[in-house]
Amino acid sequence: MSMVIQGDQIGLARLMTLKKMLKLEVRGMKRSGRSAYSIIKSEYGFRGSKQKVLDQLESMEIQYN
Repeated sequence: MSMVIQGDQIGLARLMTLKKMLKLEVRGMKRSGRSAYSIIKSEYGFRGSKQKVLDQLESMEIQYN
């Protein structure tokens, strides 16, 4: 199954991807390069631990739905 993402959907798709990546990082998965945690903190200005940043991200996403 494939999906076409265009226009204003790109930002939402990126946000959803970052959220999934952060969930994996909270569970202990590591990745090379910049972490989703650091990307989210710098772009959205969140502060705190990985779990607190994930909670803030989830509450922010509710406002977009």
